[in-house]
Amino acid sequence: MKKILVGAIGAVALSLSAPASAADLAARPYVKAPPPAIAAVYDWSGFYIGINGGGGSAHKCWDFVTVTGALVGEGCHNATGGTVGGQIGYRWQTGQWVFGFEGQGNWADFRGDNISLAFPADRNRSQIDAFGLITGQIGYAWNNVLFYVKGGGAVVGDKYDVFTAPGFVGAGTLVASARETRWGGTVGAGLEFGFTPNWSVGVEYDHIFLGHRTIGFTTPGGVSAGSDRIGQDVDMGLVRLNYRWGGPLVAKY
Repeated sequence: MKKILVGAIGAVALSLSAPASAADLAARPYVKAPPPAIAAVYDWSGFYIGINGGGGSAHKCWDFVTVTGALVGEGCHNATGGTVGGQIGYRWQTGQWVFGFEGQGNWADFRGDNISLAFPADRNRSQIDAFGLITGQIGYAWNNVLFYVKGGGAVVGDKYDVFTAPGFVGAGTLVASARETRWGGTVGAGLEFGFTPNWSVGVEYDHIFLGHRTIGFTTPGGVSAGSDRIGQDVDMGLVRLNYRWGGPLVAKY
């Protein structure tokens, strides 16, 4: 009888200890689901500053103005050469559209000349030594690639010289000269690539409309040498490098 009682007590004790042992087991660890993939989207917003360089050509046509106001054609030439300068601006992006404004200033050396059709003893030379652009921009971005168009005002520094033409006595002698600062309009387009979060490189084409203007010439001694009505337009191709401040990358889920 005693053995039966001891066995019954042991069985009850074993059944009571089993749940406690299961409760003592470590809980199954919780594994957090991986976050969704995040794509880095380029943002063109912010202030930027940069440098540019390239070449251009200014088409110049001279017409001598007679005392009666009539125009006598002296011919045309292209003043070509190189340019280097800088730009500063601001852009802001909404969706894929990019808007901005920019100021640009360049040193230039565009030169050209032709023998006057009206006065064969004269060689007319034109030079652009500086220009500036103040423009607004509208662009469309494909992530870190931006295409934009621009337009606004332009100012150009011009110099004009008349030399004795080759084959005449005193060939190469300065006969008369003039300088002017001329305002006009400009349009252009560019393609820019962001190769780091803050640096971008691009190419740009610009056309400057400068119209016609009557310029008074003087001799080296300061004596009036008559006037010419000079018309000009400028075409340029530039390579640009910009550094931008601002939030260049936006997380997109």
